[in-house]
Amino acid sequence: MDKLADVSADALRTALTDVESAKAAKRLMVALDYKDDVSVADLTDRYGIPRSTLYYWLDRFEEQSIADAIEDEPRPGRPPRLTDDARETLQADLDADPTAHGYDDETWTPELVQAHIEREYGVSYSTGHVRRLLREFDAGR
Repeated sequence: MDKLADVSADALRTALTDVESAKAAKRLMVALDYKDDVSVADLTDRYGIPRSTLYYWLDRFEEQSIADAIEDEPRPGRPPRLTDDARETLQADLDADPTAHGYDDETWTPELVQAHIEREYGVSYSTGHVRRLLREFDAGR
């Protein structure tokens, strides 16, 4: 156990009291357990994380500040197919009754929203993605 020699267990514990994300807490717990001489094999079993990931996390603690080591680098991902303006307009569409948009249904279903997005915005989404989008809209209210 030669990693984390220059990382203070007290600093790790202090950081643990301040984190909000589960992932950051897990990384700190792994580092603290490692500092307490828990083997990588035991950590792999305990946390269900591959050895390569554990070593990557431990290396990050050695090379970066604790605050940087516990967070992932930004990942841009694929840009959304609906622009921010289109999402706002869609949300306003969904505030109205479907009949206001020419549909025979009186309530929005994921399948109807999916058809509406394709008709009005020219974007095809899976039903699962439409459900996630609807949850985001609900969470934003």
